[in-house]
Amino acid sequence: MTNPLYQYFSILTDAQKEKFDQLKSLYDDWNSKINVISRKDMDAFYEHHVLHSLAIAKFISFSPRSQIVDIGTGGGFPGIPLSIMFPDCKFVLVDSIGKKIKVVNEVIKSIGLINAVGLQSRSEQHSGKYDFIVSRAVTTLPDFVKLTKHLISPNQKNAISNGILYLKGGEILSEVKPFGKRASVINLNQYFQEPFFETKKLVHLSL
Repeated sequence: MTNPLYQYFSILTDAQKEKFDQLKSLYDDWNSKINVISRKDMDAFYEHHVLHSLAIAKFISFSPRSQIVDIGTGGGFPGIPLSIMFPDCKFVLVDSIGKKIKVVNEVIKSIGLINAVGLQSRSEQHSGKYDFIVSRAVTTLPDFVKLTKHLISPNQKNAISNGILYLKGGEILSEVKPFGKRASVINLNQYFQEPFFETKKLVHLSL
C-alpha cells in the first residue's frame, strides 16, 4: 500500500517518514487488543486518520515552540500525526478514557516521539495555556468552545490567531454562525483529492 501522505507532503525527513510508516502496524496491533479505531476504518488508515489529521498542517505551519493541545484525542488523532509533522512544537493529547491514553502513550514511545504526551483528563478539568486546541469533532462547536476556551494563551506567535482548529464533517454552518467573522471554514477537498474529503471541513475559530 503506497502511503498517500507522500503525494501531498513531499518535504519530509527520513525520520518523519519512518515514524509515519510505523503507525499502521502499531495501530493494527493495538486495535486487536483495545478497539481504538473502528475496524472498517483500518483499511483506509492513512487516508481516514493520518491524512485527515494533517489537513491542519496544510492550513498552518505551526511556529517552533508552539504549544498545542488535542482534546478528545481518542487513539491519538490529530495529535500524533501533527507531532511527527512539527517536531519543534509541544503537543499534549487529552482524553477522558484511560485505555485510549494508554494506547496513545505506547504509540508515542514506540515511534520515539519526544514532543508529545498523552494525558487522561476531562477537557474542563485540564489546565494549561496553549496556542491552539486541535480536535476531530467530539461535540458541536459551541459546546466544545465552552469546555475548552480556558486553555487558550493570550500570547500570539503564529501567522493565524490563537484558537481552535476543528476537523468536522458535513453541515457546519449553523455551528459556526454564532461566532461570526471569528470562524473560518475550509473545505478539505481543496487540499486532498480523495472522495473521503468531499464533505470534510476544517474550522479555525479565533479566540
